Amino acid sequence: MRVFRTIPARADTPIALTIGNFDGVHLGHQAMLERLRCEAATRALPAAVMTFEPHPREFFAPDRAPTRLSSLREKLDTLAALGVDRTYVCRFSYDLARTPPEAFVERVLVRGLGVRWLLIGDDFRFGARRAGDRALLQSLAAAGGYVVDSIPSVTVAGRRVSSTAIRVALAEGDLDLAAELLGRPYAISGRVVAGEQIGRTLGFPTANVRMRHNRPPLQGIFAVRLQGIGCNALIGAASLGVRPTIRAQGVPTLEVHILDFDRDIYGRHVRVEFLRKLRDEQKFADVETLRRQIVRDVQETRLFFAGAAAAVTGQRGH
Repeated sequence: MRVFRTIPARADTPIALTIGNFDGVHLGHQAMLERLRCEAATRALPAAVMTFEPHPREFFAPDRAPTRLSSLREKLDTLAALGVDRTYVCRFSYDLARTPPEAFVERVLVRGLGVRWLLIGDDFRFGARRAGDRALLQSLAAAGGYVVDSIPSVTVAGRRVSSTAIRVALAEGDLDLAAELLGRPYAISGRVVAGEQIGRTLGFPTANVRMRHNRPPLQGIFAVRLQGIGCNALIGAASLGVRPTIRAQGVPTLEVHILDFDRDIYGRHVRVEFLRKLRDEQKFADVETLRRQIVRDVQETRLFFAGAAAAVTGQRGH
């Protein structure tokens, strides 16, 4: 997949395009991308996505903006895996926010990107004061040389799939619901870096995963699966939070104690999949009390994976 960090002044080739933030690339986004890919193939056009960095709500109100489900790298990796040919990362700015929708169509969609087929969601709005909508796009389509199509929202068990619904599920510790809406377990990717060796001193060495999430959408202690080390997934117990027993003013940190594993994996890029929330993060009276709780967390993690393995074996037996 080719990634463009700016919108060209002139398009180098006509494209089929969809536009959105694609935070989390959930089942609704996946349905849109599948439709895009099929239509692009039919029309012999590259399948392209236009997304924004930062998220418009982060730009206008960073303190009140929703937490991100995925970093830009995670989003781009997922888009590539889903068959997108090109992604245009549009830098969100005051100039872009003030652009009248008619000018956005002419400068960006028609001249800059060469859009021939445009797919939008049923709630798509764009341009200054979000004044642009499907009706406006349709009215300019003939002159712009493009066709507009739309796709309805995806629902799961009567629930509309959205990034907001996934954030709520994660905040509430409902990882099964989040996975159902995402179409996969929620995960955070990052490089394993050197930490403070606190886990090792407690008898539970951890892989410290550098996050690009300043405010992760979930916190607590979790049973996790770790991808990226060898062919098979590894299992472990993870702590995602500010470590209040260790630091009075901590920053969000992701640490994974990989069960029955002692290899050096510094520098490796891994993907941590969150499968079950064990408990909330809490401040303990002292480090020894924390250590005893970690022992219980690891035992519960083993029980969780033993139960999952037994369930798979039972299904195969039938």
